Parts: sequence; C-alpha cells; structure tokens
Amino acid sequence: MNMSDMPAANLTLRLHGVDHTARPTWRLKETVEFYRDVLGLPLVHTISARGWGPATHPDFLHFFFDSGNGSTIAFFYYLRSKEPESLSGRAIHPPRPDDHVFDATHTAWLVETQDELQAWKSRLEARGVEVSVETAHEVIESIYFRDPNGYFIEITRKLRALEPLDARDAAATLEAAIELEAERFARNRDIECIDEVWERKAARLGGLLGSDTKQVQLFVLNVPEFASVIDAARKLPECRVEDRGDYTVVSATGPISFERRALGLKPAVWYGLFTGGLNGRIECHDRDVVRIAPRD
Repeated sequence: MNMSDMPAANLTLRLHGVDHTARPTWRLKETVEFYRDVLGLPLVHTISARGWGPATHPDFLHFFFDSGNGSTIAFFYYLRSKEPESLSGRAIHPPRPDDHVFDATHTAWLVETQDELQAWKSRLEARGVEVSVETAHEVIESIYFRDPNGYFIEITRKLRALEPLDARDAAATLEAAIELEAERFARNRDIECIDEVWERKAARLGGLLGSDTKQVQLFVLNVPEFASVIDAARKLPECRVEDRGDYTVVSATGPISFERRALGLKPAVWYGLFTGGLNGRIECHDRDVVRIAPRD
C-alpha cells in the first residue's frame, strides 16, 4: 500500500482503547481462582460453544474477567485439548525474562502510586505468588509474576507522562531501524546488534557516520531519566555539550566513561543509555561501567 492509498489522518475513524486480550488455558480451575480470587477481577461473562463451525475446532469455554476501565481479560479452555509441552512447568519459572520470546507476550495493569505497587507485591506474596523486585524502566516502574499457566503478568505505575518529544524520538528510532533492516535484507543479512541502530539514528539526526569521524558523539534525549548523563558530561573537561532541541549532543575527541551508580540509573535504563543515538565504538558496557571510544 502506498502512503497515498492510506486513509486521511483527519478522518474520525479511531480506536478507543483495548476491549480485551485473550489466551488459551489448560488449567481451568487454577486460572479462574487466580484471576478471580488472587487478583480480585470479577468474572463477568462466559461463552460455552460446540466449536465454531469446522469439525476440527474443539468445543470450548471462553470466559472473561473485568480488568478495569471497560476492558476484560479472557481465556479459551478447549475441551479434549492437551497443554503444549512448551507450557509445561512454566507456572513455577521465576519471574525473570529467561525466555524473552515467550515472556514478551504479557498483560500489564496500571496503578497510580508506588505505595499501591508495593501493596500489590505484598498481597501477591501473601498468597504464595513469587513476585519480582520493582523494576524501573525509562518511563514506568513494574513488578512481574506468573499466572497458573506460566503467562507473565505485570503491574506498573507511570514515572512520568509521555511528551511530544518522546513520540518524535520513537519515530526516529524506528525509522533508523527500518531503513537499516531493509538494507540488510537486500544483502541477506541481519542487524547484528543495537549499536548499529544507534549509529544509523545518530547519522539521521545530523551526526557523523561511522568511519567518517574521529569523535565520540552521543545524542541524549532531553528527558528526566537521562538528565544525569548530561550533568556528568558537563563536568568532564574532554566533553563538548550542545543543546539541539529534543537532544543534547555530547562530543569528545577521545574516550568517554560513565559509571552507573554515579549516574543513579537502574539497570533497565542503563542498558538503553545510547537509545538517543551514538557515533563511536562501545569498548565496555557491563552492569556498572560504560566506555565509548572514537572509531578507528
């Protein structure tokens, strides 16, 4: 589809929030008791049906819990269907992303305050649910746990409201990645690491590309979670710091180092430190120290 074939942006056709999410379950009693009794979500609707037409479609129960603000979370329980081996034992996996592909599909509920988040953690643990520590991302802080099927569940609170510059930065990141992906696809190659996306994004934002520069150049988005990076760079004599609207650009002719604890950053933010864009070679980026040098 060409851009000219797409509906005009000013039409009144709009989506109005998520109505429901749905997943299969092979643990009927445990799932009902978890969502109704442990999480306290009212059971509001159940469909029971002799398949849905084709002879190969099993009979099923399809049941819905009120998940707030007019939305529901639903499950399919297929009669005479066997739980896939990939789900076996998942309910007791620790609430950490040891299987990133499976755990990428999850449900997140919103609370308003840190006290509420901690209260939910206490409530779940009192009912025998293993819950992660609070994890701060760039704009949210969350706890994670699993339901009886092994599906990941998240409860989160917003650390700040999203601003227009967040949307502009999001577009810049994805446009860089899509451009790079297309180039690699044409050569039957993959994007090898996120550093390549960061470099392409920096180039698109007006930086110098790869081997054409002997400088380190960081594009730091002007949002609170990265403010300590800019403050630290201003104190380094080898750095030049320039405000360019949505971004502060930090440049240096030699290597630059930062320490996570000195910046006061949680690991989930630390590992996305260069999401604004980067020209340079990352020599080290472990849990505590990052060092970026000019490209050879």
